[in-house]
Amino acid sequence: MAVTRSELEDGWFMNEAVVLLSGGMDSSVTTAIAINENNKVNLIHITYRHRTAERELKAFNDIADYYNIKNRLVVDIDYLVKIGGSALIDRNIDIPISQKLTWSNRSEVDRMVVPLTYVPFRNGNFISIATSWAEVLGAGSIYIGVVYEDSSGYPDTRPEFIKKMEDAVNAGTKPETKITLKTPIIFLNKKEIVLKGVELKVPFHLTWSCYKNTDKACGKCDSCLLRIKGFENAGIKDPIVYL
Repeated sequence: MAVTRSELEDGWFMNEAVVLLSGGMDSSVTTAIAINENNKVNLIHITYRHRTAERELKAFNDIADYYNIKNRLVVDIDYLVKIGGSALIDRNIDIPISQKLTWSNRSEVDRMVVPLTYVPFRNGNFISIATSWAEVLGAGSIYIGVVYEDSSGYPDTRPEFIKKMEDAVNAGTKPETKITLKTPIIFLNKKEIVLKGVELKVPFHLTWSCYKNTDKACGKCDSCLLRIKGFENAGIKDPIVYL
């Protein structure tokens, strides 16, 4: 059957995507969504010598193997360590730990309080690198698992940031390049993300969320607490081991 030009332009015949996969639960659910929405998925993992870099890389490869995705790219941007400014990369700044989520119902004002684990403009760096690869591949979309509703207050997870980055991506690439930044879970909370993952049979047992540890999750950092809360609220047992 012949394929018309309009079908090709609409992406009906071949949808190809680049997915930013850190190895955490959010990016893993995003990966599953991208697989359902595209004919071909390419996975990119960006490491920046952060505290749990090796463990997250293992999660990335385990998840890629689970989905049998061969085309993967690992990029090391260790310059973020040299820049510093985050507890995730500066060993002189302690990872904040707590016994409970003290900011579980954050207001818009609270969102302006940026935590110590924020890596300056990290998602801007990630999207820029993914754009380079997407343009070479001819992929029409980049998926990133940013979460705004139930996030830790990172400014680079905001919908307006993603929209402006998409504008920059298309302004700074070839005229024939058209890339959409897709954030399918941006308005979901952790409970909804867990339920979506269960629906899509996401291998949560292969994911890693902890900011602090690489063997057993600490259960006290912001990322662990959000994950724990999400699974508890969803009524699902979290398959990873905590201290």
